[in-house]
Amino acid sequence: MRFYVPMIAAASLIALQAYAQNNPAPSPAPAAPAPTAPPAAAPTPPTGTETGTPATPSTTHHARHHGRRSLQGRFEAANTAHDGHLTLEQAQAGMPSVAKNFDAIDKDKKGYVTLSDIRNYYAARRSARHSTSTHGGMSSGSSGSTQ
Repeated sequence: MRFYVPMIAAASLIALQAYAQNNPAPSPAPAAPAPTAPPAAAPTPPTGTETGTPATPSTTHHARHHGRRSLQGRFEAANTAHDGHLTLEQAQAGMPSVAKNFDAIDKDKKGYVTLSDIRNYYAARRSARHSTSTHGGMSSGSSGSTQ
C-alpha cells in the first residue's frame, strides 16, 4: 500500500500535464479595462446626391487613394449637428477655408451654409478665375494653331 500512494500521485501528475497540453488554460481577464477612444468614423465616399448625379468611381478612388477627404466628407465631419447646415463656428473648427469666405458663401445671410452653397461658391470662383486667365493673353477664339 505504501507504493500505491506515490504511484497514484505520479500518474495524476502525468495525466494533468497531458490534459493541460491538449486544453490551453483560459487567458486571465484584465484587472481593469483600458480606456479607449471611440473609433473614428470613416470618411464616406461622395455620393453625388446633392447634385443628382452619381459619384464616379474615379473621384471616389482618387479621394481615398491620396488620403484626402472629399468636400462632402469634410462637410459632414465639420457639421457636428448633422443637420446639413454649417454654422460659422462649425466652419472655423472644421473647414477653415469656408470660414474665411463664409460671408461670400452665405449670400442669403441665413447664418449657415449648405454643401450646395459651398459647391456653388467654389464653382463660381473657378469660373471667374478661368475666364480671367483665358482672356489675359490671347483672344478666346484663337488657339494658336491653324487647321
